[in-house]
Amino acid sequence: MTTAGPITRLLIANRGEIAARVIRTAHALGIATVAVYSDPDADAPYVTLADEAVRLPGAAPADTYLRGDLIIAAAAATGADAVHPGYGFLSENAAFARACADAGLIFVGPAPETIEAMGDKVRAKAIMADADVPVLPSATVSDTTDLDQVSAAGEAVGFPLLVKAAFGGGGRGMRQVADPAGLAEAVSSARSEAASAFGDGTVFLERYVTDPRHVEVQILGDAHGDVVHLFERECSIQRRYQKIVEECPSPAVDDDLRDALTAAAVAAGWAVGYTGAGTVEFVLDRDGNFYFLEMNTRLQVEHPVTEEATGLDLVELQLLIAEGQPLPPQARGARIGGHAIEVRLYAEDVSAGFVPATGPLHRFRFPAAPGIRVDTGFRDGSVVSPHYDAMLAKVIAHGPTRADAARRLARALTRAGIHGVTTNRDLLVAILREPEFLAGGTDTGYLTRHEPAALAASGATPTATHALAAALARQARHRAEAPVLGTLPSGWRNVFSAPQRLGYTAGGQDYAVSYRIRGRTVAAEVNEVSVTALVHSATPDLVDLEIDGTRRVYLVNRVGADTYVDASDGSSALSEIPRFGDPEKQAPAGSLLAPMPGLVLRVLAEPGTVVTAGQPLLVLEAMKMEQTVSAPADGVVAELRAKAGEQVTTGQVLAVLETGQ
Repeated sequence: MTTAGPITRLLIANRGEIAARVIRTAHALGIATVAVYSDPDADAPYVTLADEAVRLPGAAPADTYLRGDLIIAAAAATGADAVHPGYGFLSENAAFARACADAGLIFVGPAPETIEAMGDKVRAKAIMADADVPVLPSATVSDTTDLDQVSAAGEAVGFPLLVKAAFGGGGRGMRQVADPAGLAEAVSSARSEAASAFGDGTVFLERYVTDPRHVEVQILGDAHGDVVHLFERECSIQRRYQKIVEECPSPAVDDDLRDALTAAAVAAGWAVGYTGAGTVEFVLDRDGNFYFLEMNTRLQVEHPVTEEATGLDLVELQLLIAEGQPLPPQARGARIGGHAIEVRLYAEDVSAGFVPATGPLHRFRFPAAPGIRVDTGFRDGSVVSPHYDAMLAKVIAHGPTRADAARRLARALTRAGIHGVTTNRDLLVAILREPEFLAGGTDTGYLTRHEPAALAASGATPTATHALAAALARQARHRAEAPVLGTLPSGWRNVFSAPQRLGYTAGGQDYAVSYRIRGRTVAAEVNEVSVTALVHSATPDLVDLEIDGTRRVYLVNRVGADTYVDASDGSSALSEIPRFGDPEKQAPAGSLLAPMPGLVLRVLAEPGTVVTAGQPLLVLEAMKMEQTVSAPADGVVAELRAKAGEQVTTGQVLAVLETGQ
């Protein structure tokens, strides 16, 4: 780490919630800040939260946040004397850390040599083994085309095993192998993916622990040679090797195990002369044995749970260490107080296989509540871009006990107003209320035992009632906007007439609503089910409705043809069905539609190609995820409406297939 005395102006080489998080602490310490932003992030909240901001022209990470030269130039242009890399992007790039030092900038992180050593997972495991930190059996494959070498390595490690990229993470370049028969193919495909994702196809084999817990230890090291720990975090509930629920402390760790884990983590820090904030990750098997997984030489996404449980500000500690100060007494004498749980709120469709969602956030609000913290880079009107990670916010709850924190967090999520994109909120709430989770059963197999789509659907909102509330808010809006006879009730006639009718669609289901208003009483039918309700008040934004003796307030937000309803019984997104459809907007028969917004990576067919069912036709990429669009049946490609390099939106026609039916 380069240290050069007090930091006066800090450039944050990142975006979104972590940029805003670092800026807030820097300002509290009296440090001026500089943000950098890409073109899609021009209106992001963190840009104006900083004292100054510098544009990085372009949209793709490779053209913006991964351009170390542009970031160092921005630091020079604004007079910054330090760079905080956040997490992701350049945070674990040793060359960038060296470039900062060469430019006379303090890099808020460990030394480049430490980043380099821990970035090579094979080398890292060797260093940990020499430091007596427990490691899993593993073997490096130097020549993936030598099947004898691959087979021998597999036998030496033992099955089941994982094929892992030596340089990388996030599940890319990783394959699980149950027996020798699948090893060669797994090594070949993992090597190809690793080379594409990380620029290096080196892979190694590691013994696979079935459904372990993922437990990590937060460490801090200063430039004076001291290393301490700030206890452990449990991060076992994951989808596609990406964490979605984290907590501190771990429900599986008792005092004796905590002493052993933290001692191993401190030994790991000593082994590499660690400076700054870092995380030592372990897998914990069912017998209570733990093994080194990797060291993250940066601030973790889930650092808030450690902050909430210890009362410490990790970014503040990073900055103090970067200035060359010794670890303060509060870090040396840290204690756990209560329990903290964090969930990652993503813009994604769980039922469709976690397909990312993009578009405008018409509303994005979390009501203030005791023990609740929301770290986010979004606000009302923000746009979720396909260019970056799909995380909208980290929502954190702190309470006296684990049960208290889970209950607070579930309520905070259900009471939030999130309008415009599909999210994983229902899944997160269901996890927080699920009995096995509440009992502490949070290993990495949790979402295998509990199918995510079924979990998310378990707390289904009574959308029929919400459709009625939306219809009543709609009639209140029409009354408020009526140019004449505005005092008359909606649908009033001087002779008895038919009820008012309209339709909504939500979650792939239609809701036909008809109703008559007689004073404060509403006689309605939703999908031919009779409902009698008492309207205490109705405005375009709020309906106070009593049904079967239960009274609720429904908050309503109409945006174009879409209506969003939030209440104590859940949230709904409804689209009004037009009375007369637009034939020009209907896709032709045989259309293959984009399942998600993204970039067309590859086109694997052309007009006139004869294809079979399941044959890949196009490959899309968005938010670190690839999705293959395949032929649903045998046929001929009649039209191809997308080309490689083109950005497409969800539902856009990519190709038209003639099936002969």
